Amino acid sequence: MLVEIRELKLNLGSHAVLRNVNLTLEKGQVYGLLGPNGAGKSTTISVVTGLRAPTAGSVSVLGLDPATDPIQLHRRIGVLAEQAGFYDWMSASDYLRWVAGLYRITLSKAEIASQLERVGLEGRSPASIATYSRGMRQRLGLARALINQPELLILDEPTNGLDPRGRREIHDVLLDLSANHGVGILLCTHLLDDVDRLCTRIGIIAQGQTILEGAIADLLSDQNAAVRYRLRVEPGETPDRLPADVTLRARAGDWWHVEVSSHIDPASAWRKLLDAGVRIDEIHREGGGLEDLYMAVTEAKEAA
Repeated sequence: MLVEIRELKLNLGSHAVLRNVNLTLEKGQVYGLLGPNGAGKSTTISVVTGLRAPTAGSVSVLGLDPATDPIQLHRRIGVLAEQAGFYDWMSASDYLRWVAGLYRITLSKAEIASQLERVGLEGRSPASIATYSRGMRQRLGLARALINQPELLILDEPTNGLDPRGRREIHDVLLDLSANHGVGILLCTHLLDDVDRLCTRIGIIAQGQTILEGAIADLLSDQNAAVRYRLRVEPGETPDRLPADVTLRARAGDWWHVEVSSHIDPASAWRKLLDAGVRIDEIHREGGGLEDLYMAVTEAKEAA
């Protein structure tokens, strides 16, 4: 188990910020941490990374206690904060070389170029970071988080500022890391489309408590209904390679309207399509599924 949190509580002064948070994340798994603004997601991340010590409960990350062994932990994890800061006068290449030095890692020019290409920043390394757009900074932040080949990635809104193609490229990087390299990914986001494509397991936090946790396929199967999506694919794609659990309902130009069985997680359906060579530019949920589940449980919590 990469991350195991049991009955986590955290008080700041007299205020209980986290009341009862539970979370389990295994090797090669992408976990979506969801919840309304102020629910306690970022505070939970701060405990996982060792920035705050819990008041009660147990926290194990890579078999370590983040509160007592943060240095050893940070050698083995990568973190992308929502507001990633950089030294703007540096070039991307110089910046990654500097970050690598903090880990006592020496990277060649070719290795740095490969890191930048991996996140879609090839050809941009001579320019200063000050000239980078928000989306480019997100890409550089991901390259920084990967510099030490982490076993666990902790990402806070990693696709902020990216256009649809950029989001897909980052999704592909994360799916490759989880599926082919066994990296565990803890994803904190408000974008349920990202969760649908990437995650196999979610936890929903409201008012400092975990109100729902489990595999997406299991949680959605309780609704016993197919989930509807709208996919924008590259021109010329044909739907003859759709998986058995994905049904085409309509086509309009490059848009496919499909239904995904509630008995499988959507991320596996998109992986099958990508593995079959179908090039997907955008994914939009049209109804049912994770959004309805999220709204139902958070609204019920607020009403209670």
